[in-house]
Amino acid sequence: MKALIIGLLIIAAAVFAILPAEILGFGLGWGAEVTAFLRGGLPVIAILIGLVAIFIGIADMKDRAEAKKEEKAE
Repeated sequence: MKALIIGLLIIAAAVFAILPAEILGFGLGWGAEVTAFLRGGLPVIAILIGLVAIFIGIADMKDRAEAKKEEKAE
């Protein structure tokens, strides 16, 4: 229950930080900085996800080859 409450508080704080103060009258207005961070971070995250997918694919091919060898041995 603590984790749920803490998670909700963190989400509320993040939304408060992103909201523009000029439009709603409250918020920190960090929306532009968040957008800049996402623009810079998404390509890096995409590269990391691609590398993980390649490693998973290689491991899957090795497992299939090993399973075929075991099947022929039986």
